[in-house]
Amino acid sequence: MEQKRKTLGVIGGMGPEATSYYYENVIVHTKASRDQEHIDMVILSHAAIPDRTEAIISGNSRRLINMLCNDARTLETLGVSNIAITCNTSHYFYDHIQRAARVPVINMIEESVSYAVRDFEDVKRVGIMATDGTINSKIYHKACRKAGVTPVKLSEERQKDVMSLIYDDVKAGKPGDRRKFDRVVSEFMRKGCDVIILACTELSVFKGKHDVPSICLDAMDVLVKESILRSDADYI
Repeated sequence: MEQKRKTLGVIGGMGPEATSYYYENVIVHTKASRDQEHIDMVILSHAAIPDRTEAIISGNSRRLINMLCNDARTLETLGVSNIAITCNTSHYFYDHIQRAARVPVINMIEESVSYAVRDFEDVKRVGIMATDGTINSKIYHKACRKAGVTPVKLSEERQKDVMSLIYDDVKAGKPGDRRKFDRVVSEFMRKGCDVIILACTELSVFKGKHDVPSICLDAMDVLVKESILRSDADYI
């Protein structure tokens, strides 16, 4: 008798290419020799959700929260056992989303910091490469301090490089300017970072098209792995 796996729900569309990249990686990393051995998934690609960074910085987040919570409830009614959210910045509203659903919502931020501390050697300083919204919300900074490591942020100039890479390049359908990425990584390394978390799913898309240094940990990779394991499938 075949093992019945759990159905995974995904709140996506933030952005659409990042959601597609996530789905592709779940397929690639699930141990399966036929269709029926893959994970049943319900992907809600809600591209109309307002920009997360803008909502956090402006404080005008009520509509965004309502949409995320409604999406979580919709997925729950469709029988999912866990929910993944393919957007780092939206995890600022994690508590609202988790309260809206009775099934577990995977916390990509806490899991990524946990993986960074566990999988990299003698980690003391962690660079956070993310949107202005994620940085200003301090969700990764709080998770780092909780784990006993020091979060490191970029200079204003290099943070502009990150935002341009995310919004002007990847979200606009471009492969991404390698020079911007390299400038950011170089600054983090000069600041003594032991690991750099790629804490935006557009940066995950960038990583899928470019080789990145081994010092980088992709939060999307962590979400993919946790999504597979929590669905009672084997990760490869």
